[in-house]
Amino acid sequence: MAFTITTQPFGTLPNAIEPLLEYTITDTTTGEYMTILPGYGGIVRELVLRKGDTLFSVLRGPESAQALVADESFASALLFPFPSRVRHGVYGFGDQQYALRLNEMSRDNAIHGLVYDKAFSVVSQEVTATEACLVVRYEHTGDAVGYPFPFVFTVTYSLKQSAGPLVMHLSYEAENSGSTACPVAFGWHPYFTLNGESVDDLTLTLPDRMPIALDAAMIPTGRQSIAPAETIPLAGQEIDAIYALHPTENAVAETVLHSPKAGVSLVVKQETGMGKLDYLVCYTPTRRDSVAIESLTANADAFNNGEGLVTLMPGHTLCGDISVRLD
Repeated sequence: MAFTITTQPFGTLPNAIEPLLEYTITDTTTGEYMTILPGYGGIVRELVLRKGDTLFSVLRGPESAQALVADESFASALLFPFPSRVRHGVYGFGDQQYALRLNEMSRDNAIHGLVYDKAFSVVSQEVTATEACLVVRYEHTGDAVGYPFPFVFTVTYSLKQSAGPLVMHLSYEAENSGSTACPVAFGWHPYFTLNGESVDDLTLTLPDRMPIALDAAMIPTGRQSIAPAETIPLAGQEIDAIYALHPTENAVAETVLHSPKAGVSLVVKQETGMGKLDYLVCYTPTRRDSVAIESLTANADAFNNGEGLVTLMPGHTLCGDISVRLD
């Protein structure tokens, strides 16, 4: 194995002087790679993995700096300190009430946290014989509207060689850097594809789960009974759902997007258990070229319903791991 980490310009953001830098982690032996944009949300923009002799582009992301800023789909966004929605942007914590800035005006909600468009710094990069990783970080001083709680949010992106296929990992760690407790939850918002194949030609295998009932504003109203793991043909299916995952003995859950035509499966594995990624969102965009498979630590509107919400004490951390591979 031979890994490299390189940089290249990715266009210039509005009102910026310097171009946005994109980092590329490459396995030069297999041609597999991923690209990361620390300067805008710390997102992974591209992920290309190999199955046999074929390279598959498995992430749908913005293709230019202009598209990045204009994107309203939150492609690959890191969602912290809350994923999904906060009803009316209003929540209570301790004996205080807070009002977040609304950014889903059509439903009168705050959505997807505070870091999705922020500039992260590159903390470190490392290349070994079996993996390469890039560590990015955002430090929040507590100056956001409705969230006066400082934190340090760190993400490690890596490509790792194992006994099987190359595996992409997203590992996150959020530290409460303030002097009081704060409410936190995390999610990742990728759109997965298999070389752009139509969603109607794919299947989706879901783990054991409890579907969450939602109202017209996509706010939870309750849980349905446990649905066992199953494979769903996506032809003609429109999915926009959130699930509470059923506990497993090995504390992981896998969601699989499969192409019968290509004979390849994309596997998204998330850690589960106390304080981990116990929720899952699946969504099929109208363009039918990808499927959002979102791993979350908390339910939608967790700042109000408390489902999966973690109260993080000063100096304590929230951490976990999501991985992606081809089988």
